[in-house]
Amino acid sequence: MEITNLIPHIEALIFASDKPLTTIELTEYINTALGFIEDRASHDQVESALEGIKEKYNSEFYSFELKQSGGGWQFLTKPEFHKTVALINGDKFIKRLSSAALETLAIIAYRQPVTRPAIDAIRGVNSDGVLKSLLGKGLIEEMGRAEGPGRPILYGVTAEFLQNFGLSSLAQLPPYEIPVDDKDELQNGSLKENGLLKD
Repeated sequence: MEITNLIPHIEALIFASDKPLTTIELTEYINTALGFIEDRASHDQVESALEGIKEKYNSEFYSFELKQSGGGWQFLTKPEFHKTVALINGDKFIKRLSSAALETLAIIAYRQPVTRPAIDAIRGVNSDGVLKSLLGKGLIEEMGRAEGPGRPILYGVTAEFLQNFGLSSLAQLPPYEIPVDDKDELQNGSLKENGLLKD
């Protein structure tokens, strides 16, 4: 199968999908839709086509690009147009989240797996309600239980979190610095003792 023939079908699938599509899913959909018997699209051909699509939309003439996000491929607005798009959709996703939810999400994303007591200690308030809300929205999930007294639940972010924030993995999170006020605590070891900082 010619890669140039695959490209429009892959673009149509990604454009029409309401969730990110993996390379495996794209390969299966294309082979099912076009009914290939002998000349099936291979995983490698679909990957090559995806690279071609990425290169095509990297041009300055397009306001969107093809990116891996939330475990699959999506068309996403380029960063320089985020403010423009926010004028139309009102930055719906971020505005649906309270500052407490965003704060808690940040802690979980950077510290996962992390327990509620550790989140509470960082925030300085009880996080039960916020955690329930984030679980209900599918942005965080339970990842098991910690060792020790009471065996508290460990929390981590989900693929839906990555998708909503346009990330393909947590490695794409921007680096963060410890606030100046916390550096003294770090030096005397209290943050480590409370499990708030990893070695």
